[in-house]
Amino acid sequence: MGDPNQTAPKLPIPGKRNVLITSALPYVNNVPHLGNIIGCVLSADVFARYCRLRGYNVVYVCGTDEYGTTTETKAIEENCTPQEICDKYHALHKEVYDWFDISFDKFGRTSTPEQTEVCQAIFQKLWDNNWLSEDTMQQLFCDTCQRFLADRLVEGTCPHEGCNYDSARGDQCEKCGKLLNPTELKDPRCKACQNTPRIRDTKHLFLELPKLEGQLREYIDKMSVAGSWSQNAINTTQGWLKDGLKARCITRDLKWGVPVPHENYKDKVFYVWFDAPIGYVSITACYTPEWEKWWKNPENVELFQFMGKDNVPFHTVMFPSTLLGTGENWTLMKSISVTEYLNYEAGKFSKSKGIGVFGNDVKDTNIPVEVWRYYLLTNRPEVSDTLFTWDDLQAKLNSELLGNLGNFINRVLTFIAKPSGEGYGSIIPDAPGAESHSLTKVSSERVYKLVEQYIEAMEKVKLKQGLKTAMGISTEGNWYLQESKFWRLYKEDQPSCSIVMRYAVGLVHILACLLEPFIPSFSVEVFRQLNLHPQAQLSLCDEKRDLDWARRPWEIVPAGHKIGNPKPMFEELKSERVQELRERYAGSQADRRARAEAEAAKTADQLKKTKISDGKKQKPTKSAADSKAKPTTEPEISITRLDIRVGKILKAQKHPDADSLYVEEIDVGEPQPRTVVSGLVKFIPLEEMQNRLVCVLCNLKPATMRGIKSHAMVLAASNSDHTKVELVEPPKSAIVGERVTFPGFEGEPDDVLNPKKKVWETLQVDLHSDANLVACYKDIPLTTSAGVCKVASISNGSIR
Repeated sequence: MGDPNQTAPKLPIPGKRNVLITSALPYVNNVPHLGNIIGCVLSADVFARYCRLRGYNVVYVCGTDEYGTTTETKAIEENCTPQEICDKYHALHKEVYDWFDISFDKFGRTSTPEQTEVCQAIFQKLWDNNWLSEDTMQQLFCDTCQRFLADRLVEGTCPHEGCNYDSARGDQCEKCGKLLNPTELKDPRCKACQNTPRIRDTKHLFLELPKLEGQLREYIDKMSVAGSWSQNAINTTQGWLKDGLKARCITRDLKWGVPVPHENYKDKVFYVWFDAPIGYVSITACYTPEWEKWWKNPENVELFQFMGKDNVPFHTVMFPSTLLGTGENWTLMKSISVTEYLNYEAGKFSKSKGIGVFGNDVKDTNIPVEVWRYYLLTNRPEVSDTLFTWDDLQAKLNSELLGNLGNFINRVLTFIAKPSGEGYGSIIPDAPGAESHSLTKVSSERVYKLVEQYIEAMEKVKLKQGLKTAMGISTEGNWYLQESKFWRLYKEDQPSCSIVMRYAVGLVHILACLLEPFIPSFSVEVFRQLNLHPQAQLSLCDEKRDLDWARRPWEIVPAGHKIGNPKPMFEELKSERVQELRERYAGSQADRRARAEAEAAKTADQLKKTKISDGKKQKPTKSAADSKAKPTTEPEISITRLDIRVGKILKAQKHPDADSLYVEEIDVGEPQPRTVVSGLVKFIPLEEMQNRLVCVLCNLKPATMRGIKSHAMVLAASNSDHTKVELVEPPKSAIVGERVTFPGFEGEPDDVLNPKKKVWETLQVDLHSDANLVACYKDIPLTTSAGVCKVASISNGSIR
């Protein structure tokens, strides 16, 4: 975790940009689910990694929130002590975050002496400055359990009009998001025994937020602009101010928490909203005894905080008010990045109810961590709720990671690794004249602009936009390779081919750097394949702190450098596996345990009925085919022998002598469009044939159809009885003339397919649309620089 080269704790450095990053402290009531991970620790990790790449002095702290009602409730459920719950789930959280490659400088916990010390010191300052008041409040008391019920030990119906959620907690309604007091609930019930509690008086301490409102508003007005707060954070904060601030209780009738250091309240502890944000400070104190240099140094330290939307008021109203009330020079939050909810399939992730995919589940899927990180970050709910679905995960892996990113890197490195005469023998070629190579000049300017846009987005903590921009460089790289036709240049113009490959390997290096904050294990693997040490290469700034290197990618990896052994970066996720995962993680954790136990019982019953063999080995029979294996003499028929390109229909009209045929003029990236005859009249209206992108097989032998010679074939999918036909369509941003590729397959197409060899006929039987409407050869998608090719609605159809 954190910087592997760092030994001593980091402290702010005068004259340098010092960035302190926190992510909301997760409760220890369960393993974190994917919604928790993207909303807090993963988003903060991306920003921390980016800041390190830029050369900023960064400390990223987080930890488990261990005090309060949530822990006591979980301890009751698991029949153990609160400390045992904290120890168990702190270890589980750390294990999950380690697997997700979260680079904390310190992952701590709040049940520490440092937390007690810092929390009580802040309380004392507030008491001395007269920002606290005493009042008697009514609280629910359970006669069966013989105790006051803190907010999370009560459930009932939400009192707010239009909501009426029947499982609202005593502190907050999960459905409408409104904060509550337990006594406001309709039909309250004790969570431990389900009996109805009664109201009793109890004396507590309150933070006088109305008296601090002036200082708070001044801070919010200034910092929400200077720190570019996310709009959802601004809206929530302004809503609180508009409704009018009220004194908030800071104590609770519990045993598990930081004790209140006051004679009249020694049987109480601090309420979690007061206690938990102070955890950021105490965890830093566990990281370094000089913690005040980070937390009481606003002139030299910028504080960035990451959280889900339900945590906003605690960080924009309550925690700043607490620190302002001490009268000390605290480092207050500069920027807040807030996510909405990530929902799961047809419902909502819930840690308390065990619904969704949890951190320990993802390891069991055998889907690599870089895929999970990428999917969560592309689906980051920055402005509205987003939805996790297994189909979407599959599509993003197969199309964007495998088809775009992995395809580009693998094409570049495998070509360089080919032996001399076919490639470069793994040696990076020299590239004199690259700065005047016209195609390279055009591409490098576009790449430079994309790097600038990436930096701008990341500085504003627009993480999803930053990731999309970085992936745009991969799309640019695929376009560049296709436009250069490097496989021909190698045979016809070696100097130009050397420029193309050295420039392309520079783009691979840039991608490894820009994507490191998002998918760090991917970047490590890229540098391994480049035979470069990641720690020496990972940087987004030079000594002058400018981006001039992005204008000259061909200079990044030196000529003469020997690369490592390339291999595919990603593996396809098949539909059968997706369905299996969807079924496995349906329902709640309790439902899954019940299914697993039932399956185990069934298996055990079957084993009891199984006849055990005597252990004697049977001799295998030898077939005639085994005994007389014939050597293969025919050359391999590979999908790469097909020259399938992105084409654009410029004009389509009906064949003058055939009612069932269209005649199209199609641009396939050549000086003149090709004339193509297609039997699609019965299936696709003429107006839908105009000005659209299609996939075109360009190396069939030309054939005359009713007097007009057809020089290619448009690919289309049909259903089983051939009553419905649809065109195979590339993405709208695909480049006209680029070759459609098949990730994992390398090779050049035949100039013209020999009809006698039946190459097309042999390969065509494995061309189809899958369950997700993706056009595939076997299980490999037809891929362009902009993504995979699809059909509109025919699943599992034949393509020809």
